[in-house]
Amino acid sequence: MDNRSGEMSVFVAAAESGGFSAAGRKLGLSPSAVSKLVTRIEDRLGTPLFVRSTRTLQLTPEGALYLERSRNILAEIDDAERLVSNRSHIEPRGKLRVSASVAFGECLLLPLVQQFLARYPQIELDVSLTDTVIDLVDERTDVAIRSGHLRDSTLKARKLVETRRVIVGSPAYLEQYGVPTTPDALDRHNCLRFNFRRHLDEWPFRDAVTREPFTRPIAGNAYGNSGVVLRQFALDGLGLARLGAFHVEADIVTGRLMAVLEDYNAEDIELVHAVYVGHEHLAARIRAFIDFLVEYVSIGCCTSQR
Repeated sequence: MDNRSGEMSVFVAAAESGGFSAAGRKLGLSPSAVSKLVTRIEDRLGTPLFVRSTRTLQLTPEGALYLERSRNILAEIDDAERLVSNRSHIEPRGKLRVSASVAFGECLLLPLVQQFLARYPQIELDVSLTDTVIDLVDERTDVAIRSGHLRDSTLKARKLVETRRVIVGSPAYLEQYGVPTTPDALDRHNCLRFNFRRHLDEWPFRDAVTREPFTRPIAGNAYGNSGVVLRQFALDGLGLARLGAFHVEADIVTGRLMAVLEDYNAEDIELVHAVYVGHEHLAARIRAFIDFLVEYVSIGCCTSQR
């Protein structure tokens, strides 16, 4: 296999230096070696690239065109190697595709995008928000943010944050239907539910005194495919929703939502991880993004501390 990029480098050096001797000094080659390489290109193309004289080289029209294209090709090769080289950790760059759940994305990820891109201006961030568990390889995604139990796989995972769950309702709803004081009172309430096939129509609790775990069935007339949907339902006064604390923390602080049945809170902790395809040499842009999330996502986020 011929080394056309190497030949192009010699040709470009000869054209920019104005002679074979000068190009040879620049590349550490003899003038005759430079001449032979340029002649090899000309023989392959079937056209002269230089008009040779005893003192200088002049590009032919074909040579000028070949010089322009060669410069572009060599620049593309340099850029490609720089993008994937381990040395790129000096300045992470390139396109970074990220998938996150809608709730996590809206509450914790999107507010950090401006700060992340200001720190890493050479990264092109492509964010998709979905509560569907995607295949990272099939979807050509670099990092996915996933909540809950991680299924065994070849993916690597790094914990970002842990959050408790809380049952909330709007002040208007609670004024109209009453504040439940025990889980049994949920029989008289509209409980907002996820429409995932794997989701059970029951909520977990712990006894207020013994702290023994138990569950209570729930029912309601409104379903949603994400925490964002159920949060909006709760804000609109449609019923009670059980959501991640990080998702409704601001609503509770401002009084838009009220936490109920806290004495019976199951205290189950939901872990949020960044998952990615593991590799011995992790791309700098991926490592930079995950390190950034670990540094900033937990700041101000509700955890298991009550």
